[in-house]
Amino acid sequence: MVVHSARSLKSWWWVLGLLALALSMSVDAAPRSAKSAQRSAERPAAGKNVRHAKSAPAVRATSRARRVAAVRAVPHRPSLGELQGLHATDDPLELKSSVAFVIDQDTNQVLLSKNPDAVLPIASITKLMTAMVVTEAGQNLDDLLSVSPDDIDTEKGSRSRLKVGTQLTRGEMLHLALMSSENRAANALGRHYPGGLSAFVAAMNATAQRLGMTDTRYVEPTGLSSQNRSSARDLSLLVKAAYERPLIRELSTSPEAAFEVGSRLQQFRNTNGLVRNPTWDIGLQKTGYISEAGRCLVMQAQLAGRKLIMVLLDSAGKYSRLGDAERIRHWLLDQAGTVAASHGR
Repeated sequence: MVVHSARSLKSWWWVLGLLALALSMSVDAAPRSAKSAQRSAERPAAGKNVRHAKSAPAVRATSRARRVAAVRAVPHRPSLGELQGLHATDDPLELKSSVAFVIDQDTNQVLLSKNPDAVLPIASITKLMTAMVVTEAGQNLDDLLSVSPDDIDTEKGSRSRLKVGTQLTRGEMLHLALMSSENRAANALGRHYPGGLSAFVAAMNATAQRLGMTDTRYVEPTGLSSQNRSSARDLSLLVKAAYERPLIRELSTSPEAAFEVGSRLQQFRNTNGLVRNPTWDIGLQKTGYISEAGRCLVMQAQLAGRKLIMVLLDSAGKYSRLGDAERIRHWLLDQAGTVAASHGR
């Protein structure tokens, strides 16, 4: 009996120990369960609702902030004109362009001159000479040309809507090069010239020499290379010669046009917004930009009863070349009004 009672007592102690352990675990688990419940309440529900945890405006604001930060992180690359100190040159109109040259097309009278002989990169103003060589060669404008990997910009990494394999006529390529400054179109025009790209560049330089453009040199047909250089005085000769070709006048001033690119009809617009401005009467134009050249613009326009040639190079802001053109227009109109008033007395 004694042995049996001892064994029973040990069994009871063992049971009581298990009960105490279970009670302790349940007490500890209660705070943990409360904390888990609180964390679960604070977490967004799983599934589709997770995507809406951050509001759309907050996401957009974050994306904008990241883009702005990325832009600010890109260091300013001074143009060659800036490096040469040309922006410090004073002019009566306080132009943002370091180079400006305006002449009467018929009389060659110089109406405005600011660093006209500075030799600078000219960016896509190059494409005017590209158009000159194409039109002078008399190549069939209906021939189909293909965009190839050789037309991809490996120098500046610029984008293009003309994918490799795109086929357009020579006339369409010329239209896109002049109106929308399409680099792949301009390069394709050079590649499809008799003798290829090297012969085309040689023809560009030969034409420049024939026109008396002694400060001008071309190394390729797009303007992406900063080695394509000229002066404002030289470019006025190019604009005058290009204006004599009706096709260049028409294509360069076209406000917009649609082209079949692959299986889609795509709309392209003119890079110069002034062609859509009814206060301007523009007979020929071309814009250009690379960091080494700044913002560039050449135009032929009728203003105050005169045919004018206008060259603006190395402008310091995205829209400043257009602002400079407007300043010049108002200045010339004011001058014409003053002359008319004095003659009326």
